Amino acid sequence: ADNEMLSSLPLQMALYFNVYYFPLWWLVTVVMLHLKYPTLSDYYKFILVTILILASLLEVIRLYLGYLGNLQEKVPELAGCWLLSLLLQLPIILFLLFNDNLKNQPVEQAVHAIFTLFLTFQIIAAFLTLRRMVNKLTAHFHLLQFDQLQEHPLPGFSSLGKEERGVAMAGRGP
Repeated sequence: ADNEMLSSLPLQMALYFNVYYFPLWWLVTVVMLHLKYPTLSDYYKFILVTILILASLLEVIRLYLGYLGNLQEKVPELAGCWLLSLLLQLPIILFLLFNDNLKNQPVEQAVHAIFTLFLTFQIIAAFLTLRRMVNKLTAHFHLLQFDQLQEHPLPGFSSLGKEERGVAMAGRGP
């Protein structure tokens, strides 16, 4: 099936729900940061503010690339979403979830754990979707190359076994 849809419904659903969950995560994180800010060391104050800004920017870009890559079946955009999720967003959220020096409250633990589940599911679903898209595009590319070869054969390629060759081989006579 040449016109088979390669978009992933589970991935799209996870991205959709993540769009609505992210503002809640951001609000809880900002409120809790505001409440515990005076008790944190200067080092962790700087780290948390930087992480919050970075995670917010990354999440907007990641969700945009995920939507664009999945719905329009664009491999580079979906790969960008996958890489941002795996290499940047997941380590940030795991740092927020498991670092004891941040003095996390139970509500923070809960929102970070849910966000980690979203990210983990999206990483797996995006990988499977990417693999399916790349395999389909690779097969389509090879079929296109094969069709072009049949329409415009290379000179001398189809007559290798015949006596009427256009090019004499080295070491043999005409």
